[in-house]
Amino acid sequence: MKKFVKKQLLAIIGITAGAVAGFLYWKFAGCSSGSCPITSKPLNSTLYGAVTGGFLFSMFQKNKKEKHDVSGNN
Repeated sequence: MKKFVKKQLLAIIGITAGAVAGFLYWKFAGCSSGSCPITSKPLNSTLYGAVTGGFLFSMFQKNKKEKHDVSGNN
C-alpha cells in the first residue's frame, strides 16, 4: 500500500486539489439557475474537479521502463 501511494502521489495530490478547486468554483462562481449540468450541484462540480485534477497532475509523473533481457528471457 505504501509503495502504491508513493508511486501515485502526484495523482493523489491532483485529485485532492481538483476536488477543492471544483467545490470552490461551485461556491463562488457556480450556476445559480440550476441549468448547468456540472456546476449546478456541489457534488458534480467537486467530482469533475477531482477527475480533472487527477488527470492533469498524473501527466507529470515519470514512467519507469522495465528492464528486459536482451536474450529474450524475461
